[in-house]
Amino acid sequence: MIRIAPSILSCDFARLGEEAAAVREAGADWLHVDVMDGHFVPNLSLGVPVVQSLRKATDLFLDTHLMITDPLNYVEPFVKAGADLITFHLESDSDPEAVIEKLRELGCKVGLAINPDTPVEKAYPLLDRVDMLLVMAIYPGFGGQKFMPETADKVAQAAAYRQEKGLDFLIEVDGGINPETAGVAAGHGAEVLVAGSAVYGKSDYAAAIRSIREAAAAGK
Repeated sequence: MIRIAPSILSCDFARLGEEAAAVREAGADWLHVDVMDGHFVPNLSLGVPVVQSLRKATDLFLDTHLMITDPLNYVEPFVKAGADLITFHLESDSDPEAVIEKLRELGCKVGLAINPDTPVEKAYPLLDRVDMLLVMAIYPGFGGQKFMPETADKVAQAAAYRQEKGLDFLIEVDGGINPETAGVAAGHGAEVLVAGSAVYGKSDYAAAIRSIREAAAAGK
């Protein structure tokens, strides 16, 4: 099953609640929330109050992506704010084992993200303890970048490893997803597709989500 997760980084923040409701009505499965600290990535965005506001405004699954240097010290406030799944980066300064353990203690689903330059093999020792692997198809920090085709091979590697080991984590792709690239990502094994401007940059959200979903299904 393909899940489409519009990224609120691309929405109209003056109408945050309405924008969340609009993509839900348009057929979104999840809502992707990008959190950036200006240190791990060269941009600042969102925080705990935004997640709290979204939780009040929507019942969509909140897929919260922490692009921050020290996720261990921040996961608890985000869980308490209402995040359903928290993804942190393998490249962050926190001990990944400790972050996973903390999220499990808090009863939150766990995602692990890898940047384009990080070999997927580095994530293998942790994949039996996470709910999702996020493969970045762009360098994190800014929306609107183009999908890096070479990252599709990492998706395929992760999918093959998952099958070989009998694991059941989801594979998410974030970056440059649109109707032209959704089939590539899904065809290599991704089940969750993050789309920012390809949804929120369009006038008809339902048509945008439908076209991405159809392209992903065709790619499978």
